[in-house]
Amino acid sequence: MSDLQIILIIIGIIIIGAVALFNWLQQMRYRRNVKRSFEHEHEDALLKMGKTGWENERIEPKFSTDSTQELQTASNSTKEKVSLEPKARLEPEELSIDEPLEEHKSVNFDSTINYITSIRANKLISNDKLAELLQQKFDFGKPVHWYGLSQDGQTWEEITIESLHTKGGYIYLNGCLQLVDRAGPVSEVNLSRFRDMVEDFALQVNAVADCPDISNAYIRAVSLDKFCAEVDIVMGINIISKDGGAFVGTKIRALAESAGFRLESEGAFRYRDENNAVLFSLGNYEATPFLPANMRTLTTHGITFLFDVPRVANGEKVFDQMAHLAGLFSSTLNGIMVDDNRVPLSDNGLRRSREQLINIQATMAAHHIPAGSDTALKLFI
Repeated sequence: MSDLQIILIIIGIIIIGAVALFNWLQQMRYRRNVKRSFEHEHEDALLKMGKTGWENERIEPKFSTDSTQELQTASNSTKEKVSLEPKARLEPEELSIDEPLEEHKSVNFDSTINYITSIRANKLISNDKLAELLQQKFDFGKPVHWYGLSQDGQTWEEITIESLHTKGGYIYLNGCLQLVDRAGPVSEVNLSRFRDMVEDFALQVNAVADCPDISNAYIRAVSLDKFCAEVDIVMGINIISKDGGAFVGTKIRALAESAGFRLESEGAFRYRDENNAVLFSLGNYEATPFLPANMRTLTTHGITFLFDVPRVANGEKVFDQMAHLAGLFSSTLNGIMVDDNRVPLSDNGLRRSREQLINIQATMAAHHIPAGSDTALKLFI
């Protein structure tokens, strides 16, 4: 037998051994995960609470003269139908979890909407390792944020790729995976993947990981999503021509900009406050977006004012401001304000919508998610 044959046989044995070892390690990890999943009992989430329905589109209120407020499908196909009938609501305590680091209870990581994990090391975690951790933050279907406790032990700061160039040297880390956004709740699979990633990272840096229970976090996510669906309403006021004629783009733009709107890249005018927060928007009633390149030649049979209820603070006041501007636009363009069924919009219709808005925002405040707050802006995006 030649030397080459002997070498090839040895290499083959090494490869077979490596594959067998890898399969054994994978099997051990799988068994560990299965055992951990069955360490506690929990109810079947599908039997306990059926989906609130992301199969359909959310609806927004219509303005009509009928005493019963109707709801119409919104144009955004990612939104879902919701009912404004009273439903079982979670109390605020059910939407929170204990802080993972007992010695820093005063720090608020917004546990209402996040699954929070912690990592505690005995020595500083290198920036290279932190960079690897940050590169995985987009792998779980929902926003992920990482925070580190500064070396003075007094303040937490968000860790980003940019901040690593000027800061670093953390021993304590908190990882926050957002439970819900407008696309729905985080999946139980992604929650498990996030937990496993945190535990694997902790092993790599010789640290201790603290990861809350996955099934409880998923139940919280489903419940929070149900609540969000109930209050996720967009209110609109349409203006169409009285005689069936068309509005010209140049006149719409001049009128909008004189009123304080700004044409933005998404294809609509935005009305912002002094802090640059969007209060309401003005878009085309038809499918063609409003863009700087087409406003000179564009004509349309209508325009629409939109008010995103959960994203705007002081909704009652802002809604009155939007309705006032809609009235001015209607008069100047020789149009008429209508609801989504093209029924003329009466003062009673505006008043009912205003009352609905007040009720929605009061419900949000009662659940410690005030409309327009940082928490609401993260959820309704």
